[in-house]
Amino acid sequence: MDVLVLSQWQFAITTVYHFFFVPLTLGLTVALAIMQTIYVTSGDEDYKKMAKYWGNLFLINFAMGVATGIVQEFQFGMNWSEYSRFMGDIFGAPLAIEALLAFYMESTFIGLWVFGWKRFSPKVHLVTIWLVAIGSNLSAIWILTANSFMQEPVGYVLNSTTNRAEMVDFFALIGNPHLWLQFPHVFFAGITQAAFFIIGISAWHFMKKTKNITPFKKSFRFGVIYGLVGVVMVVLIGHVQAQHLGQTQPMKLAAGEALWETESPASFSVFSIIDQASQTNSAEIKIPGFLSFLAYNSFEGEVKGIKDLQAEYETKYGPGNYIPNVTVSYWMFRIMVIAAGLMLLIALVGYFKSGKSEMDCKPMGLKLFFYSLFLPYIAMASGWIYTEMGRQPWLVFGLFKTEDGVSKAVDSLEATFSLIGFTLIYAVLIVFAVKLWKKYASMDMEKVFDHETIKEA
Repeated sequence: MDVLVLSQWQFAITTVYHFFFVPLTLGLTVALAIMQTIYVTSGDEDYKKMAKYWGNLFLINFAMGVATGIVQEFQFGMNWSEYSRFMGDIFGAPLAIEALLAFYMESTFIGLWVFGWKRFSPKVHLVTIWLVAIGSNLSAIWILTANSFMQEPVGYVLNSTTNRAEMVDFFALIGNPHLWLQFPHVFFAGITQAAFFIIGISAWHFMKKTKNITPFKKSFRFGVIYGLVGVVMVVLIGHVQAQHLGQTQPMKLAAGEALWETESPASFSVFSIIDQASQTNSAEIKIPGFLSFLAYNSFEGEVKGIKDLQAEYETKYGPGNYIPNVTVSYWMFRIMVIAAGLMLLIALVGYFKSGKSEMDCKPMGLKLFFYSLFLPYIAMASGWIYTEMGRQPWLVFGLFKTEDGVSKAVDSLEATFSLIGFTLIYAVLIVFAVKLWKKYASMDMEKVFDHETIKEA
């Protein structure tokens, strides 16, 4: 494989590794803040135990997120230096603000929260965890500001002398319409991931018949309510995102539906066997008019097909292949949607089960709740793969192609070595993270509450 393909694989693998941890941080910090707020306002000691217990697991996750994120950013200078040269004036600003403001804020108040249980008053200590939650999600906003420019460039000019994109309107950058659809989607996805993390581990304690089960019952109830809010909002915002996508990146929408020919009204594909070489689907099951509904909130309306969009792009951008990998885009979108549907169903069942005085789930049901904690990870990974693969061949949509962004100084041997190295190192780190999670997740909340295991974590 050439340097471009190797560098794409490396960035994809490290990004997916990193994003195993990021949404859990976003959602779990807010969950901890809510739990501690309930404790401070009601005096219910169980919620203090819950905040400390889930706080242990959050700290492990946070450390892993930092370790994987640092390497990810280094790749802009290593494998993608031409991209950094083209985009540095724009991409650098939000990344610098993220590091100097949001990440430092988050890290500082994590320290105050961890070591401040007995040093601050309950209300002051509560403020520290809310500032951690705010800092974490501010960090996400700035990272997504950079990514949103790649999806929908705004607030820039192209310098014909240097062939670089230069920022002319910072407020256009942070007011990017794509950002303010993408961030809420990521925020509520983080809430969903944290919710199912809590649901799954709480269910594990039900299966193991943990002696002091009351805090886990409250955690489970908290998780299913938190998860319902998260999943419903993800679905609603995702619907609006799809409509925006039809206006700004119609090729990505068409690829996600394997829609080769323009249709009006457009059918939604439930299942397709895709032959990209011949640009046809050899077999498919469709719902008439439903894609038009997703795009326009009406069962009438034209959705352009891949072939017509390819012709338009050739006229606008010059000769070339502007069709992404349709098979990957199509199935990643469906995996994401199926995972979201399953999470909604499981959260609803959990809500009704947890509303009873006793959890009357059979062992198989508890196992289902436990294994549901993997669903958000599946949805997150597939969603991001669709987001980035569906934009190809562009790094910055309409401005800069992926093939032009790879470093000229990196050869295939170096790219292969770093790809293998990062993949193996991250795999080892994840093994350690899972072992730490298992160690602290298997503890009774009374044990966590009785000694300073947060410091050990």
